[in-house]
Amino acid sequence: MSARELLAKIGRSVVSVIPTRRLVLIVAASAPVWLISVTAGVVVTVMLAVAIIVDMLLLPARWQVVTERIVRSNVGLGDAERGEYRVRSTARRALRFTLFDALPHVLESPETRGAIHAVAANEETVIPFTFVARERGSWALGPVVVRVQGALGLVQHSLRYEPGDMIVVTPSLAGVRNLRLLAIQHRLRDAGIRSIRKRGEGSSFASLREYSVGDDPRHVDWKATARRQKIMTREYTVEQGQTVMIAVDAGRMMTQLASGVPRFEYALSAATLLASVAVQAGDQVGLLLFDNELRAFVPPARGGKAMRGIRQALIPARATMTEPDYATAFRTLATRHRKRSLIVLFTDVIDPRSSQAVIAHTVRSALRHLLVVVALRNDELVSAAIPTSHSTSSDLYGSAAAEELLGARNEAIVRMRRAGVSVLDVSPKQLASSVVNHYLELKARGSV
Repeated sequence: MSARELLAKIGRSVVSVIPTRRLVLIVAASAPVWLISVTAGVVVTVMLAVAIIVDMLLLPARWQVVTERIVRSNVGLGDAERGEYRVRSTARRALRFTLFDALPHVLESPETRGAIHAVAANEETVIPFTFVARERGSWALGPVVVRVQGALGLVQHSLRYEPGDMIVVTPSLAGVRNLRLLAIQHRLRDAGIRSIRKRGEGSSFASLREYSVGDDPRHVDWKATARRQKIMTREYTVEQGQTVMIAVDAGRMMTQLASGVPRFEYALSAATLLASVAVQAGDQVGLLLFDNELRAFVPPARGGKAMRGIRQALIPARATMTEPDYATAFRTLATRHRKRSLIVLFTDVIDPRSSQAVIAHTVRSALRHLLVVVALRNDELVSAAIPTSHSTSSDLYGSAAAEELLGARNEAIVRMRRAGVSVLDVSPKQLASSVVNHYLELKARGSV
């Protein structure tokens, strides 16, 4: 290496080099030497300068350290996700480094930044991390900085990487993934999903599972029972592809919190799960999202096309403080989708007056469609309506007010049911399994 190349390398290194704590302590410890002897101070300073230069020259070049960040491109809101950083080194010696990132504020990660890691010569090390997404949308993940220490530990070199990766936060996918896993393991009942079989013709064999009390003895597979030494029964699916339209109210009642999360998010997660189940059953699935105006409309489709369209429509969805316009929603269905379908409406009713619009339009739509209204229950309101032994006078007034609201809500639900509307009154925590079970029951009866 020529003198010019050596100076150029030193100049480039100085710009991005940061002193370590070890160097600061050495400088502080050597300062008293100047008080004892100027000559000794000069000697110590020169020796320290030479050590710093050597340490800088031993720092790895940028091309010798490659850093990758690996995460799912699509994650669910509130789902615990895992990612990892992979640091590969082609340097001739082991490296010690600290990794920093600039994840967007919507991703919460419990891992502490600044821990020291090591990678052997010509090897790769993997640094796992976990995170939770707190807001839907598309987000850039930001740069990654690897701060590599010199061989002597006096200086460190910051290497900045711009992966340019993005992450898309959709409604929670945990239910969909869990359902698929349990379906593979034949354990859908663990998720509260009942396996419904339709009697008569039109069913096809789906899988085998262990016999449970209440199963039809005619479906016992005796060959499989003899082979596995335990009673096995056959499961069937109904070969009947219909159309399911999912309508989600994004009005003010859906902004209320349930366990710290807007009920709107529970509705989106349940809608995503229902769409996944219906697609797997061979149905066409579409989506309607509305508040005081139409926010999104996804025409019914099958398979992956339906799921992609629904997820893309739900990513930017937000609940607003406006009153829902049911007339616009059902008018859109009447003009854009005339085929008889199962319409699942996620909303809430709080009193008879606000439910009049729902009743008026659902009764009219029931002449053409099969309609299910999913009313999200307010668990906090139910709890507030129950007085305790420690309740004060103000608590009792609050309980009375809550009980009055619940009474009005129950009256609205009764009126809708009397008008022929199928209503599911369900807690947000049991929303997904309740909706899927009701869909499977309708499917088994041949209603869908």
